[in-house]
Amino acid sequence: MTRYQYGDAASLSHNELFLTPRNTSVQSCIRSTTTLSPLPSAISRRTDYFGNTVVTTTIESPHNVLEIMASSDIKLNPVTVIVPDLTPSWEQARETLWRHPMPDDLEAFQFVFGSPMIPVDNRFAAWAKDLFEPGVPILKAALDLTERIFKEFKYDPSATTTTTAVETAFDIKRGVCQDFAHIEIACLRSLGLAARYVSGYLHTQPPPGKPKLVGADASHAWLSIYIPGTGWVDLDPTNNVIPTDQHLTLAWGRDYGDVTPVKGTVLGGGQHQLSVSVDVVQYD
Repeated sequence: MTRYQYGDAASLSHNELFLTPRNTSVQSCIRSTTTLSPLPSAISRRTDYFGNTVVTTTIESPHNVLEIMASSDIKLNPVTVIVPDLTPSWEQARETLWRHPMPDDLEAFQFVFGSPMIPVDNRFAAWAKDLFEPGVPILKAALDLTERIFKEFKYDPSATTTTTAVETAFDIKRGVCQDFAHIEIACLRSLGLAARYVSGYLHTQPPPGKPKLVGADASHAWLSIYIPGTGWVDLDPTNNVIPTDQHLTLAWGRDYGDVTPVKGTVLGGGQHQLSVSVDVVQYD
């Protein structure tokens, strides 16, 4: 649930909600509902450029509190295990991507370039370059980069905000899942590879014997790298894992700005406080 507490009454609120899970090769959204309090005067659904479901709402009655409740049932599908050493070299993958001979390659090619929140810059390429030596399989190199961010950056929710520049988070070596995903994407794109930003959730309670992942109980973020001939592969630098059945995908885009879970405008309201809670429960 997302809750906004306003200091003064808000007379108008218009929002776009990216809270509906996507259908992917590893998950199927069986049911999804979104309810708001107070009730909106208008609500609609659309599909954006990246294929995400966007719920658009308008509230025209005065309110001091806005609560957004999103509930979904998701069926998980078997995950295909990819052997990193059997993926093509990163140079070969880059060359194929830039030629984009297949439709999937062409679709992925748009994620090579900089975006509003993620620049392409030689400093990011230089920081990752020693992991991408000639002939190294692309997924092996990407996993090494994921591990480097996990080890060298500190998870610190007080260090950054949702508007912190990726260069700042990179310099201070601190941040949250959004920052770590942005940094890895910046490195990959600066090397000429395709990477996209993914928003979603983690299981609140992990399976028996597995540790609780960082980012549970709230919205989470990771990234996907494109490998020609294989497709998109998810990477989570916050937890140093390839996401499987503990990660649930909501939306993807170029960066956080494309898939902010709740974004919009409010008229009035004064200062506000935001709280977000997430529960992910497994059932048979």
